[in-house]
Amino acid sequence: MKKKLLSVLLVAAMAVSTFVACGSSASSDSTSATTTEGAAETEAASDFRIAMITDSGDITDQSFNQTTYEAIQAFSAETGADFQYYKPADNTDDDRVAAFENAVADGYNVVVCPGYLFAAMIAEVADTYPDVTIIALDCGEGDFADAGMTEIPSNVCAFTYQEELAGYMAGYAVVKEGYTKLGFLGGIAVPAVIRYGYGFVAGADKAAEELGNSSEVEVNYVYGGQFQGDEAITATMDSWYSNGTEIVFACGGGIYTSACEAAVKADGHVVGVDVDQSGVIHDQYDVEGLCVTSAMKGLAATVEATLTDVVDGNWDAHSGKIENLGLVSGTDPSLNYVQLPTDTWTMENFTVDDYNTLVSQMYDGTITVDVSIDAMPTTTIKVTEFDNIH
Repeated sequence: MKKKLLSVLLVAAMAVSTFVACGSSASSDSTSATTTEGAAETEAASDFRIAMITDSGDITDQSFNQTTYEAIQAFSAETGADFQYYKPADNTDDDRVAAFENAVADGYNVVVCPGYLFAAMIAEVADTYPDVTIIALDCGEGDFADAGMTEIPSNVCAFTYQEELAGYMAGYAVVKEGYTKLGFLGGIAVPAVIRYGYGFVAGADKAAEELGNSSEVEVNYVYGGQFQGDEAITATMDSWYSNGTEIVFACGGGIYTSACEAAVKADGHVVGVDVDQSGVIHDQYDVEGLCVTSAMKGLAATVEATLTDVVDGNWDAHSGKIENLGLVSGTDPSLNYVQLPTDTWTMENFTVDDYNTLVSQMYDGTITVDVSIDAMPTTTIKVTEFDNIH
């Protein structure tokens, strides 16, 4: 994948805008534009018609769906490839299969699927439609195994991310910034969310060790059992903040709303996830500095670089593979597939230079992060685990 492309697109991925959701079939805003790169590239791109299928959310979710949608839309505008997105009628495997088949029937031959929920759909359709290229984001070996797929077909590629590294960066950063009463609010306890959470705890522990204040740093830890906020989850967050929690890493789709609602009432703070959520959180709650930072992964960079390889005839680089993406540079964090956002940096005690040093140490192996999700990391700080809210 091309480093220049990754650098540009990973930055672009963090801009958030709002779009009108489509119906249960295809969207009405198919994109087709003439590329500025010349007729040859336009001709190559015209051979590929790209569809995206949304998961349980939609393209205004400020997370996986919206980031993926915007990335493909930008690629389409740049290359001239036709693009349309499809929203399943309901959150079921059958409806995802139906959306996929609708896209194929409409002539789309590249399908992008954001999220682990697509594993069962891919297991059902991949062999039936061998001429359709399927790109799966955040869908790992365990997800496919659960769906009965033991081997990835040649028309499929999948990407997972080293969320433990992004979580570690966020936990390390907020403790270095001066926060000592932390919280982790996960959505559903799937591997990606667990890796974020355990990484966050490990990073906080390391920073506390370096600061010599391990006895002061505490983490409340819970899963909501869903990817949306609600009254019960907000009530739990109210309790945390009223009892001294200063900042909560809200990790899992729309569950951040419960953390934000409670934080606003208590003059607290949150950490965003997957993309730089500072802008949308500010716009939604009109509170300066509510979102201190975000643990991000390069969804847009993955989409854009992979689609470029498809158009350029480099599909063999991905065919039948599950690629686990993390750090690719110790000197330029913007190239990495897991990172903190520096364009909207507001932290003062933990600076961008400090962050660059941290990334360099993680890249060269000076700092290592356990990838295990079998048990909570052993720490010198206090971690209190709560039962799932739902």
